[in-house]
Amino acid sequence: MSENIIYCYSGSGNCLDMAKKIAAELGDTDICLMRSAPEITDATGYKRVGFIAPCYGGGLPGGVEDHIRSVKINPSSYKFGIIQYAGYKGCGLHKIDKIVGLDYWTGMSNHCSAIWLMPHYLTMPPTSLKGAQERSDKTAKYVAACVKAKVVKDKKPPKNVIFALESKGMADINKKINAAMNVNDKCVGCGQCAKLCPKGNIKIVDGKSTIGTDCIGCMACIEYCPNEAINVGKITVKRARFHNANVKAADLMEKVIHID
Repeated sequence: MSENIIYCYSGSGNCLDMAKKIAAELGDTDICLMRSAPEITDATGYKRVGFIAPCYGGGLPGGVEDHIRSVKINPSSYKFGIIQYAGYKGCGLHKIDKIVGLDYWTGMSNHCSAIWLMPHYLTMPPTSLKGAQERSDKTAKYVAACVKAKVVKDKKPPKNVIFALESKGMADINKKINAAMNVNDKCVGCGQCAKLCPKGNIKIVDGKSTIGTDCIGCMACIEYCPNEAINVGKITVKRARFHNANVKAADLMEKVIHID
């Protein structure tokens, strides 16, 4: 068994990129993807247990809260959490803390995959892709140093009632997004979107992607489509696609990634 484990949810690849950078600094670390039910639920043998996820609708991405609840952690393990967000941290860290009891936590703004809502570059504070990546790399090194030293924060992650209410309503918003999703004639039926979808919501029928009704809004199908064939209504047609340059679609399909 490895010494450390990081549970990671990633849609655009940003969170997975950070998880890999932190894991490289820590060494001997398993990264367990939480896009679907985690492959590793018994984490009692790990000395350090981390959680990295984006802010979705003021809270955590669909299913992530349940995934975290399914993980068994040794009470003596050091636990840390990181949220990436476009404009605000939301209540995701508060939710993680309520479940596992975080020793250390932080957040960082980054470009986002919410293409149905806004262009990816509308971050707070504004920054270029290069600037965002440099900030992410710097944050990863800083967090890893804090985790190595087992730094403990005195304050608990903040809870905000508005963000909590927003998070509760995200499931209904995802249904509306899902209903507006469409596939245009650029689709060549490569199947990448179907393999990426954490809910199995996309099938290849007669050589073309077909969208189901169980989307959780990760937007990986849209952001990683090589032909920009998937859209949400018409609003995303002219918006630039975005995914982290260091993370391939195949990386998001992995269940566990080990880094020495």
